Amino acid sequence: MIVKVLFFTSLREITGKKEESLDFAVKNKVTINKILRVLNERYGTPFEEYVYDPKTHNVRGFLQFLINGKSVSSINVIETKLNEGDVLAILPPVGGG
Repeated sequence: MIVKVLFFTSLREITGKKEESLDFAVKNKVTINKILRVLNERYGTPFEEYVYDPKTHNVRGFLQFLINGKSVSSINVIETKLNEGDVLAILPPVGGG
């Protein structure tokens, strides 16, 4: 099962990529959490420090996730399941002025 991940701003700098395709065994349930763990293993400390709160080890609240362009809004966002061909965008906080 292939899922594409889109990176923006700081994560683009950390990964050196705009996007990346991840291939998972079909039998595995693929969640946002699983994708973040794979990316954390791949990109190490800079990724971990940006995505996870160092005290709680939870995903930082300022990150937003879109699946196929639609905002993920649930109580336990990181356990949201993805399907074959889905595109996950990891968005940083948006500021304005």
